[in-house]
Parts: sequence; structure tokens; C-alpha cells
Amino acid sequence: MDIIEIIRYIFLGLLQGFTEPIPVSSSGHLVIARELLGIEARGLSFEILLNTASLIAVLYIYRKDITAIIVNLSRYIFKGARDAEAIEDFRYTIYLVIATIPVGVLGVLLEDIIGDNVSMMTVGLMLLVTGVALWFIKNKRGERRDGDLNIKDAIIVGLSQCVALMPGISRSGATLVGAMGVGMNQKNALRFVFLLYIPVSLGTALLSIGDLVNDPEIMTLALPYALAFIATIIATYFGLKWLQGVMERGNLIIFTYYCFALGTFSILYSLFFK
Repeated sequence: MDIIEIIRYIFLGLLQGFTEPIPVSSSGHLVIARELLGIEARGLSFEILLNTASLIAVLYIYRKDITAIIVNLSRYIFKGARDAEAIEDFRYTIYLVIATIPVGVLGVLLEDIIGDNVSMMTVGLMLLVTGVALWFIKNKRGERRDGDLNIKDAIIVGLSQCVALMPGISRSGATLVGAMGVGMNQKNALRFVFLLYIPVSLGTALLSIGDLVNDPEIMTLALPYALAFIATIIATYFGLKWLQGVMERGNLIIFTYYCFALGTFSILYSLFFK
């Protein structure tokens, strides 16, 4: 394998990693990169590794929140603690589980229908849909915090995440729209979205272990896989940190403009240059 091909894998890792947390569709960007630059990763396990790499970055960034939830959940279940923190985190965990169920069920049912053969036209249209959805929440300043959530909210956010099963729809964008749509403030909405990302991503990784083990090219591609894996972790970390800053400053609209621009370009490319 030559150095150019290794660089291609690293580029895909950086692209996937940086666009995974921000609401612009990482899968859509990979489709566009493959079409415009002729970059294609061989091997079934590549996307599994990138997904796992992004998961590691998310786990690191939210490690304090995750630790606090686990501690309070353990206190509630095993020690009978009923203080405010224990009760709130127990309920919060239940809501995360409820919100995970819809995408888990649909993901299994539609596994054979949702394929990787996605056109730039489809990606372009879905980016426009994502841009429109983000436009509607660009100025929302919800007041609801974690303790204000209920089962209905969890179901709505869970169903919004299902929309991201459509190729080209951003998972973080769809779930942010759902979370902010039920009135969550931006900080807590972002936290819920990425804590919700963890069980979905972890489940995907566990269910795909067989694909990874049985990939005939896993040994041949060990070096580019490893480099892309590291690149994805780093890019996801900085991508999510940047998104947190954007949300704090209330500049979510920049992703609306970006989705409109890239979506329009993808459609025009499909119509006139394909």
C-alpha cells in the first residue's frame, strides 16, 4: 500500500470524525468525498472502526457526566438512595433508554433496506432538509433542564433520531431539533443528544464485531485503519468541542447555511456534472 492510499484513509478519518458530532451529516460528507475525489475505503470494517473512534471521543468529553450518572444510578438501585440527584439521574437514564428504543428497533428492521449505495442527489436533498430543520430551531432558547424531562420528551427525541436513518440526514442535527423542539435549553439538549449517541453507537459496534473479525482485508489494512482510527478520535474531539462553543454562543444558524450551500452544490453536481 502506497503513501497516497494511506493519506486517503487518514483524510476519511478526519472527515468522518469532524463531521460526526456537528449537524451536517458525516455519512453525506463521505458520499461526496468518494464521488468528487474518488476516495473509497476498502473493507467492511472501516466504518465500524470510525464509528468506534468517534464513540471514544464522546465518552472522553462527557466522562464526568457519565461517571456521575453511573454513581447516582448505582446508589439509587443498590443502596436505596432517594436524594434529588439519585432520583433525577435514575429518571434521566430511563429517558435515555426510552429514546434509544425507536432507532434500535428501526435500525434492525431496515438493515437490509438502508444501503450504502447513496447518490449525491439524495445527499443533497437530505442536507436541505437538515438545513430547514435547523433553521426552525436556530433562535430557540429553551428553559427546560434535565429534571424537567418526561417520557413524552424522550419518545419525541427518540423518534427524531430515527429520521437520521435516512442517508444524508445528520443524526446530531435530527436529535438536536427534537431535543430543542421539546423546549430543552441548548446546553442540556446537546448533552442529552450525545449521551443518547453512546448506547446507539456502542450497540452498532458490538453488533458489528463479526464483520470486523471476518473482514478478509483487516490485516492488509491494519496500518491505514489504525491511523484513520486515531485521526477520527482527534477530529471528533475537536468537532464536538467546537459545536459546544457554537451552541453556547447561539450560532447554530451557521450549520443551516452550510447545509443549504453543500446541499445545493450536491444537487447541481448531480444534475449537470454526473
